[in-house]
Amino acid sequence: MTISAILANHHADIFTALPHESVGDVVTRLAKNRIGALPVVDGTCVIGIFSERDIIYGVAKHGGDFLTKTVAETMTAPAITVAPDTAVLSALSLMSKRRIRHLPVIKDDALIGFVSIGDLVKHRIEKIETEAAAMRDYISMA
Repeated sequence: MTISAILANHHADIFTALPHESVGDVVTRLAKNRIGALPVVDGTCVIGIFSERDIIYGVAKHGGDFLTKTVAETMTAPAITVAPDTAVLSALSLMSKRRIRHLPVIKDDALIGFVSIGDLVKHRIEKIETEAAAMRDYISMA
């Protein structure tokens, strides 16, 4: 199973941040949409990720002044990305190894999706439950 399968069931808009936006504005957008991270884009190119973790580190380092900084000054860059044909298990492994929770999905140098570790785990659990149900049905028919 690939990231494409997850994107096929993902009907939410992709929220993004621009490098020149203030951290305060982007934090408001994160809270309003109840999301934990945004890809930072320059045109169609993903140049970084701005996440809750960046907020925590920024507030710890700069205090209240952090909210007036730009996203470009505070984002995590470069962004670690995947292609739509990346296997779900490979993406999960990458996220675990790099200790990240969000991956922009890139095709032909353009952002086509944004997946979280929660999206991947949910998909994996659904697949395992479907396989388990099929196995139970097979056993009960034998």
